[in-house]
Amino acid sequence: MADITIRHLKYFDALARHRHFGRAADDCGISQPALSVQIKALEDKLGTPLLERGAKSLRLTVFGEAFVTRAREIIRSVDELGDMARASHGPLVGTLRFGVIPTVAPYFLPRFIKCLAREYPALDPRPREAVTQKLIEGLTGGDLDTAIVALPISEPILHEELMFEEEFVLVRPVSEADKPVPNAALLKEMRLLLLEEGHCFRDQALSYCDPTSSIPRDLMEGSSLSTLVQMVGAGIGVTLIPEMAVPIETRSAPVAVSRLSNPTPSRAIGMVWRKTNPLSEQLQRISRTVREDCLTGGILGR
Repeated sequence: MADITIRHLKYFDALARHRHFGRAADDCGISQPALSVQIKALEDKLGTPLLERGAKSLRLTVFGEAFVTRAREIIRSVDELGDMARASHGPLVGTLRFGVIPTVAPYFLPRFIKCLAREYPALDPRPREAVTQKLIEGLTGGDLDTAIVALPISEPILHEELMFEEEFVLVRPVSEADKPVPNAALLKEMRLLLLEEGHCFRDQALSYCDPTSSIPRDLMEGSSLSTLVQMVGAGIGVTLIPEMAVPIETRSAPVAVSRLSNPTPSRAIGMVWRKTNPLSEQLQRISRTVREDCLTGGILGR
């Protein structure tokens, strides 16, 4: 059993995440037959099956579930050894694997990348866009170094660092520009367009409309903020979007933007990373640098 390698563990981790040989093989950058051979070799070394192979399904055995949990801990620990070496070199260099939620990425990512390039020219940023839950899984599994998300996350193993706060604004058809701005109670009675489930921004918007968390009576869903704004421009309903999205999303749609009355809905955006990450000090410096850049550069257009 001494010849089990980190590569074996990473292959099995990918298979456990995807539950599909083809997708796992693509993730690992190898062919499906090669992955099958490696997983079978791992099972032979362990002397017990890791998988239940059905005609149309792939499940982990009880031992496989326990094994992948331990394997991920080992993979994360090995990755952190490399991070320790990077941290010892002073300014952050090499690859930075970071995630960004979809309601931040199109509007903030270009500025974030430019800031990194200016302050950390030896850094190779590798962004990944995904919803919050996927990013948390990437962080806890060691696939990501850090992530830009809406705070708080409230995960015990993650450190949170605030970068900035922004308000939500109401987007209505341009024909309604002169009408009074509805309060939260009235907004709930309107045809409200929101992101589909899985997006934290959806939950934040619903919380403003009704703190009791019941669903508005006439709710419609979209897959992106761009889709929601275009639907509003077509006269289908109204929506809420974060302030940073206004310059991009409203420039090609006949809509009116209004600020909501107090209590104004808002969100906090920050960076999160594992508390055990050896790069914590460098990541904290990055978050502070970006925060200063946002404050001086006016990320929210104020």
